[in-house]
Amino acid sequence: MTSKTTLCLWYDGAALEAAQFYAATFPDSAVGAVHRAPGDYPSGKQGDVLTVEFTVLGIPCLGLNGGAAFRHSEAFSFLVATDDQEETDRLWNAIVGNGGQESACGWCKDKWGLSWQISPRVLTDAVMGSDKAAAKRAFDAMMTMRKIDVAAIEAAVRG
Repeated sequence: MTSKTTLCLWYDGAALEAAQFYAATFPDSAVGAVHRAPGDYPSGKQGDVLTVEFTVLGIPCLGLNGGAAFRHSEAFSFLVATDDQEETDRLWNAIVGNGGQESACGWCKDKWGLSWQISPRVLTDAVMGSDKAAAKRAFDAMMTMRKIDVAAIEAAVRG
C-alpha cells in the first residue's frame, strides 16, 4: 500500500469477494494484494484471508475480515457521480442485483451492507445550481425516487 490515506472497510469474512465485485463493477477499480493471517484470530484461523488491498473508483481501500462485531451503516457511503441513465442503471442494477437492496433518493446497499449513492451529475448540477426554482423542482422529484431517473430530473428542471 503506497497511499498515505486508505479507507479500511470491515467485513465478516467476505473482503475478497467484495473487492472482486467492486473491481468488476466500477471503472478504475482493482484487487491488489491479499494477505493471509499469520496465526489464529478471533474471527478466523491461520491462513484465512485477513486483509485485501483494493481500489474502488481510484480510492485505495483495505478490506479487513474482522468478523461480525461491526456492521456498515448509512453514516458512510460511496457517492458515485454518473454521466447518464445507462451508467446509473448499470451501477444500480449491479449492486441491487447482486444481493443488495434499494433505498431512497439514489441510495442503495450492496450485499455486504455498504451504502452507495448512485447520483447522476444532472441531479447534482440541478440541486446545486443558481436557479432556485429549478433546484427545488429537481430536489422534489428526487425525493420521490429510489434509483434516479435522469429524464424525470431533466423534466423537473425545465418545469
